Amino acid sequence: MSVISPSLSKKRRWLDVWPLVLFLVLAAAGGFWLWQAWPQVMMKSIIWQRDVNQQMSGLLKAVAENPTKAGGSLLIFSFLYGVLHALGPGHGKIVITTWLATHPSKLKSSIGLTLASSLLQGLVAIALVVIVLTLLRLPARQLHLSSFWLERGSYALVGVLGLLLCWRALKKLRALLRKPKFKTFTARHVHDAQCGCGHQHLPSEEQLRSIDDWRARMMIILSMGMRPCSGAIMVLLFSKVIGVFSWGVISALAMAAGTSLTITSLALLVHSFRQLAVKLSGNKTPVLWRQVGWTTLALAGGVILLVAAVTMWISAVPVGRGLRPF
Repeated sequence: MSVISPSLSKKRRWLDVWPLVLFLVLAAAGGFWLWQAWPQVMMKSIIWQRDVNQQMSGLLKAVAENPTKAGGSLLIFSFLYGVLHALGPGHGKIVITTWLATHPSKLKSSIGLTLASSLLQGLVAIALVVIVLTLLRLPARQLHLSSFWLERGSYALVGVLGLLLCWRALKKLRALLRKPKFKTFTARHVHDAQCGCGHQHLPSEEQLRSIDDWRARMMIILSMGMRPCSGAIMVLLFSKVIGVFSWGVISALAMAAGTSLTITSLALLVHSFRQLAVKLSGNKTPVLWRQVGWTTLALAGGVILLVAAVTMWISAVPVGRGLRPF
C-alpha cells in the first residue's frame, strides 16, 4: 500500500512536466504575436532586403576595383547575410523542424541534414547561373524563371515527403491498433533475434528505421536545397555582369555557411526539446499508448508538410510579379 498522498503525487507530476508546459505556453505566445505582427514583419523584411542588396552590390564593385582590400569585407558580410536571412520565413525551416519534432533522429544525423541541405542550396544557385548564363547564354529573365520552377519543384518534394510520412504513420497505426492473432505452435527450434546461436536472424528496430528513413532524409535534403537562395542568385548575377564571378561564387558559399549555422542551431533546439519530451514521458504510460502517441505525432507532421506544400505552391509567384523578400 502506498503512503504517498494523491495530492503529493500530482505535485510531483507537475514538477516533472513544467519545462514542457512552459515551452508550449511560450510557443503559443510567440505564434500569436507573429500572427498579429506578420504584415509589419513582411514590409520591414522587404525594406531590409533592398538595403542589403544595395550594400552587397557596393561591396562587389569595391572587390572589382581592389580585391585584396574589399574581399574580406565581402565574405564577412555574405556570411552574416546568410545567418540573418535564414532567420526569416522559409520552407526549409518548416521541413527540418517538423521532421525533427515528430520523428526520432540522432544528433549527428540531424546536423548532417542541415549542413547538406545548406551546401546543396548554394551549389544549386551556382550551377543554375553557370548553366543558364554561361553554357546556354540565355537572358537573365530565363535565370529567374528557372529559379522559380526549381522553387516549385522543392515545394512538390515537400508534398511528396508529407505523403510518405502520412502513409508510414497510418501503416504503423494500423499495425499497432490491430488485434493480435494467436496461432498454435509446436515445441520446435525457431530462430529469433536472440536465439543464442550467435547469428542475427532478424534486423533490429534501429536497422529497419535506418533503411526506411534514407528516402525521407534524401527528400528533406533535396526539398530544402533545391530552391536556390534569392540573395545568392543576385550576387552571382551581378558579379558576372561586372566581371568578378569567382568572388560571387565564394560569396554564395559564404552565404550557405551562414545559413547552415542558423538552421543547425534551430535543429539543435528542436532536437533538444524532443529529447526532453521523451525523457518526461518516461515509463509512466503504457508502451502501446506511447507508440500510438508518437506515431500520431508523426502523422500530424506529415499533414503539416502537406498543407505547407500546397500553400507554398499556390502562393509562389515568379520574380517581378510580387514581393519576394526571402
